[in-house]
Amino acid sequence: MEKELYVIGIDYGTDSVRSVIVNALTGQEVAAAVYPYPRWQKGLYCIPTENQFRQHPLDYIEGLEHTVKACLAQAGPSVAAAVKGISVDTTGSTPVAVDQSGTPLALLPGFEENPHAMFVLWKDHTAVNEAAEINEHAKNFAINYLQYVGGIYSSEWFWAKLLRTLRVDEPVRKAAYSWVEHCDWIPFLLTGGTEVQQMKRSVCAAGHKSLWAAEFNGLPPEEFFASLDPLLADFRSRLFSDAYPSDQPAGNLSPEWAARLGLSPDVVVGVGAFDAHMGAVGGQVEPYHLSKVMGTSTCDMLVAPLNEVKDKLVNGICGQVPGSVISGMMGMEAGQSAFGDTYAWFKKVLLWPLQHLLAQSQLINAETADNLLAEISARIIPELSVEAAKIPITENLEFAIDWLNGRRTPDANQLLKGAISGLGLGSDAPRIFRALVEATCFGAKKIVDRFNEQGVPVKGLIGLGGVAKKSPFIMQMMADVMNMPIRIHKSEQTCAIGAAMFAATAAGIYAKVEDAMAAMGQGFDTEYSPDAGRAEVYAKRYVKYTELGGFIESQIYATQSPQMSDLPETGTKAQEPHTNDEKQKEDALETA
Repeated sequence: MEKELYVIGIDYGTDSVRSVIVNALTGQEVAAAVYPYPRWQKGLYCIPTENQFRQHPLDYIEGLEHTVKACLAQAGPSVAAAVKGISVDTTGSTPVAVDQSGTPLALLPGFEENPHAMFVLWKDHTAVNEAAEINEHAKNFAINYLQYVGGIYSSEWFWAKLLRTLRVDEPVRKAAYSWVEHCDWIPFLLTGGTEVQQMKRSVCAAGHKSLWAAEFNGLPPEEFFASLDPLLADFRSRLFSDAYPSDQPAGNLSPEWAARLGLSPDVVVGVGAFDAHMGAVGGQVEPYHLSKVMGTSTCDMLVAPLNEVKDKLVNGICGQVPGSVISGMMGMEAGQSAFGDTYAWFKKVLLWPLQHLLAQSQLINAETADNLLAEISARIIPELSVEAAKIPITENLEFAIDWLNGRRTPDANQLLKGAISGLGLGSDAPRIFRALVEATCFGAKKIVDRFNEQGVPVKGLIGLGGVAKKSPFIMQMMADVMNMPIRIHKSEQTCAIGAAMFAATAAGIYAKVEDAMAAMGQGFDTEYSPDAGRAEVYAKRYVKYTELGGFIESQIYATQSPQMSDLPETGTKAQEPHTNDEKQKEDALETA
């Protein structure tokens, strides 16, 4: 083995892209760089009130080149010459319409400013009606094509977004030859792909979001899609039939991208995957331990040996796919649609007067106003955490429901809304913040309960990502609510490090990704243990959280517009096996 071997991991998050160069033999990070997406930062192409969130492919391309070149500049030419592999993770499902060459339509003349020609970000919920139609349509088939995605298809996913895009934009519909995930497109770009049907699609994205399954011999049949909507007729044939694990190479760096980045064309580019899946590997996931990537949302990954899981299906999660995380293991995904986003929302509410009124102040100049806003913005969540931690925990403190961006799992429903209850004249900002944090922890517990109830035991918790590293208050509450210890991984870049581990495996430095984890893993630096007294109070409050959530859900179904009227049947049927959930809803209605 050569003395120096390096790999590059690239992590595309919601707000920015981050690249790291890692010593493939030791796991040492030798360089890192981050690039906030400039168009996204300006709010372009997004309409939050309509749940429309789009990202321009130029943000991704510019961020890729900027961060990799910045890392190479930090590391020096000797490191650049020793780079052997690159792998990429992205958010998902974040698909885009492409032409036959695999080029996103937003990069073509006439589509540069069209949001429907851009990547439809994971958190875009404009396709709720399409998702409901898919759920209803699936009942017409003898084979349950939703069985490997938890039984409920989500508006956050591939087919719902594709169908809505075809319906609402005729020019895009006519120009779109195919539809690809962000995590599959970046490796295709780096390897110089020119024919979309030659693109190596990841089993991670294909299985968790696109209804691909080996048991179906690929995607569901043409009849499934053509009978759903004629606009989908023949679209399946322009997609894919095979899917690949991320420990395999997608190809080598193209001469063009090798020159642009300053690397050798011999560098191997691995098959892509979603951020949480690679993040679980970067965080040294263990069988039956829930690996929680906690950022704007959460993505919770659990792996289990295939021979132990066998035919067991967990209802209401985001899919279970062999090899989607580690080859030879079943990869199971769950998560929350808003986690850090919940805190960011509250912060934005509190900052509204400063953002809108300081600039009009007659007492301070514009520069001072901007500096003051920046200072308070940086301090507000840490200060709220300090004050919230001082509040004695009782059964009757303020309550909140964490569905500010809908519910991802268990039982996906992006039409649900958040709520805050139990407010009084003494309900100040720290108390409301505490309730919101508690709600996100309760939402996390719902996921653990679902795995346990359906025969897949959660034996431990691993915390990854920005919130896990930066907020002891939230992590201690998580441990207390779960009544389980939670270990926090040492690396602040677990998704990018995971991508680097996959790069090392795809490049042949390691035979399997478990070997890369063992050699390159950085270990854990913090563990939060539950407090028995607090855990007892949280257990009682959790019952009330469940009751309030059931009541809120029933009221939303009762008062929504006609487009919602067909949806309760889908949601109810999906939850029929879960009699405890239904009983809790009935109890909540009686209480109300």
